[in-house]
Amino acid sequence: MLRLSLEALQIVDAIDRRGSFSAAGKELHRVPSTISYTVGKLEDDLGVQVFERNGPRVVLTAAGVELLKEGRYLLKAAQDLEHRVRRVASGWETELAVGMDSMFSPCLFLEDINAFYEVAQQTRLRVVKETLSGAWEALLDRRADLLVGVAGDGPAGGGYVSEPIGKVEFVFAVAPSHPLAAVEGALGRAHLQQYRAVSVADSARQLAPRTVGLLLGQDTLTVPDMKTKLQFQLAGTGFGFLPEPCARAAIDAGLLVEKPVDEPKPAETFYLAWRSGEHGAALNWWIARMRQPGLFERLLRHLPHHTQSV
Repeated sequence: MLRLSLEALQIVDAIDRRGSFSAAGKELHRVPSTISYTVGKLEDDLGVQVFERNGPRVVLTAAGVELLKEGRYLLKAAQDLEHRVRRVASGWETELAVGMDSMFSPCLFLEDINAFYEVAQQTRLRVVKETLSGAWEALLDRRADLLVGVAGDGPAGGGYVSEPIGKVEFVFAVAPSHPLAAVEGALGRAHLQQYRAVSVADSARQLAPRTVGLLLGQDTLTVPDMKTKLQFQLAGTGFGFLPEPCARAAIDAGLLVEKPVDEPKPAETFYLAWRSGEHGAALNWWIARMRQPGLFERLLRHLPHHTQSV
C-alpha cells in the first residue's frame, strides 16, 4: 500500500513555501491541527523526519528536501492529469494562462477577455508577464499556455509553434543632460564603456538569460521592465536602446536625444507562440482571436511612453 498521498505532498509543499504550519493552513484552508496530524502521520509512515521544528518556524530536513524535490513533480503531474480529464469531458481547459513580454501592458487584452468570457465562463484566465527568455521558459514550463508578443527566436529543442507578428525598431537614446548627448558623431565602445547602461532584467529561471546591447564589463543598472528603463533614461541615470515607438514622442519633445552608434541594435521580431500538440477549446479561441488583423498595432499602442509615470 502506498504510504505517500498527494494531499500530504501538497501540505509539505505549502509549509516549505510559507515557512510555518499555520501559514500553510491558511493557504490550504485547513486548521493547524489537520496540518500537524498529516505531517506527523507522513513521518511515521515513512519512518523519517521531514521537518526540523524550531518554534513556529520549520525547515526541511535532508530527507524532506529530497521528498519535496520529487514530490513537486508528482503534484504537477497530478494537476496536469486533472486538467486533461476535465478538458476531455468539456473540451474547455479549467485554466488558460496568456503570457506576454513585460514591455507591453495587459490592458491591451481588455476587449479580448470580455469577448472570451461571453463564450467560456468555465475557463479561468491568467495573464503572465515575463521578460525576454523568461517568456519562452514560461511556455515550456507550463506557466503560460499562449505567448502574445514575445521577443526573439524561441529556444532550441522545439516543443512549440511560433508565428511572427511584427518587428520593432530600436533607437539609442540619452537624456539631453547626459555627457554622451554632446559627443559628435557615432558613439563607439570607447564612449559607451565610460558610462552606465540601463538594462531590463531577463526573467528566465533556467534558460540562459539574454543581454541586449551591453558591453563586457559594462556598468549596468538592471531594472524590472521597459517602463522603468524609459523613466531612468529620461532622468539621465543611464543610456541604452529603446523601442522606437517608446522613445519617439520623448525624442520629438526634446526629452531624449537619439544618437548614432557604431553597433546599432537590429530590429526585434515578436511572436505568437504555443506548445505543440495542444488543442483545447480555450487555447484555440485565443489563437484565432490573436490571428485577427491589427494585433501588432495594438501591442505597439500599449508600449510605455514618456507621459506615463513610474
